[in-house]
Amino acid sequence: MKRTQLLKGIQYTLPLLIGIAPFGMIYGVLAIKAGFPAGAAQAMSAIVFAGSSQFMIVNLVAGGSPWPVVVLTAVVVNLRHALYSASLAPYLKHLPASWKAVLAYVLVDEAYAVGIHHYEKNGLAGHPHWFLLGSGLAVWICWQASTALGIFLGAQIPAGWSLDFTLALTFIAIVVPALRERPLLVSAVTAGVTAVAAHALPYKLGLILAALAGIAAGLWSDRQ
Repeated sequence: MKRTQLLKGIQYTLPLLIGIAPFGMIYGVLAIKAGFPAGAAQAMSAIVFAGSSQFMIVNLVAGGSPWPVVVLTAVVVNLRHALYSASLAPYLKHLPASWKAVLAYVLVDEAYAVGIHHYEKNGLAGHPHWFLLGSGLAVWICWQASTALGIFLGAQIPAGWSLDFTLALTFIAIVVPALRERPLLVSAVTAGVTAVAAHALPYKLGLILAALAGIAAGLWSDRQ
């Protein structure tokens, strides 16, 4: 039963990997062009394992932002994972701390989407934590492999080629398809307007302010 749930989690996640792999490659390329050593770029994918914050970290480091700002921005960007954990808690609260730690590590956007859909449909039947583990592992393997390929490709691209525009295109591709509900749209618009208005602040502090404003606006809209 455990193996069945693990494989089922992998199987249900496979279609999503087609969309994940290109972003892993883009991250690898951008990290190399931003001056990250190949080992550090790959280690970030293995340790942080959060695409949105990895892109943000690369952008901030390339722009010369101080490390406290980089770390704080990454934390703010990843606050949504606390909401993911809260919604999954009823299905996983019986697990020991070791299992919760493992699942927290692999709880990325895609694994959450697949997992919560499965749990809402099937409840606690079988071994639900193995299903989430399978989904998270599928994403993890794809992300590490695509990052490695991107790092290799980044090393082959001539230094004179500017790839700065690809970061903006990547964020647009990630954000726009998700803006299907009013709170998300309000959050995105508020964050965008705030980022433009606070662009002149030092140390990229405008990005942190924009993230906080977007979160606050989204929560306000959701409660209306």
